[in-house]
Amino acid sequence: MKRLLALILTLTLSSPALAAETLTVYSGRNEKLVGPLLKKFTEKTGIEVKVRYGETPQLAATLLEEGDKTPADVFFAQDAGALGALSSAGHLQALPKETLDKVDARFRSPTGQWVGTSGRARVVAYSTKKLKPEALPKSIRGFTDAKWKGRLGWAPTNASFQAFVTALRLLEGEEAAKQWLAGVKANEPRVYKNNAAVIEALGRGEIDAGFVNHYYLYAAKKTQPDLTVANHFVAAGDPGALVNVAGVAILKNTKKVEAARKFAAYLLETDAQTYFSQETHEYPLVSGVKTAPALLELTKVGSPDLDLSKLDDLRGTVTLLQDTGVL
Repeated sequence: MKRLLALILTLTLSSPALAAETLTVYSGRNEKLVGPLLKKFTEKTGIEVKVRYGETPQLAATLLEEGDKTPADVFFAQDAGALGALSSAGHLQALPKETLDKVDARFRSPTGQWVGTSGRARVVAYSTKKLKPEALPKSIRGFTDAKWKGRLGWAPTNASFQAFVTALRLLEGEEAAKQWLAGVKANEPRVYKNNAAVIEALGRGEIDAGFVNHYYLYAAKKTQPDLTVANHFVAAGDPGALVNVAGVAILKNTKKVEAARKFAAYLLETDAQTYFSQETHEYPLVSGVKTAPALLELTKVGSPDLDLSKLDDLRGTVTLLQDTGVL
């Protein structure tokens, strides 16, 4: 009897059903931002999550290179462009309709292969010690003016900055994007590794203004409540008002479809959406979940009319950044 029980236990532990309860996620989202949320997913579902963290563009490139042999089941990306690139290359599968329908059509794939999980607005963060709101341009184009020379900061290697440049190319054309990059570069902006570093530089007084995502200010204020930095939203419809999304997709060849679908669905549940709103100060994308009180309402941000799935030409944007000497 003991041998029979031992055999049953061995077969149970090695069964495909149990193996399917470990999900491999490639995450372009920072561990500090989403790590606690992934732990909550495991606590709720019992599905263990093995995470590979990295920059979204690099992980997207890795997935394209790995192709059908990737160990990843899910891609949790920082922006829609990377998701669009994988969709175009045929590496993703359709999400369930009930998951897609939780999010407005403008924040999900038109082919149903990825869905936005939270909204991230582009802003100009600025030093409240050095600038008044009325001194800031209403358009992102205003920062090519020579009066901003030596006063700006940016993070050209950052995925969200590159997504903005891609949107600029789509909305206004290659030449206009090239002129904007060249104009800002002529103003000798300081270069930082990421959005958080731009906010830190503003706090130190190194620069007067910088191009970031809106929520990095609030992350900094958790430890520096007296930080003299604020967010400036440019005019509605301007490329600088882009609202991109972090999003999730399931890899085409995963053998853990049900676990992957549970993961995608969880990110759109009220608890997860509230986490994005209250803990990371991103915009919730599911109706009925309140935006953090400190944020401008998403409907008032004025993001330009753009199919986010078209932000997939990462290579073209990197080439432009290299051609203009920004990278």
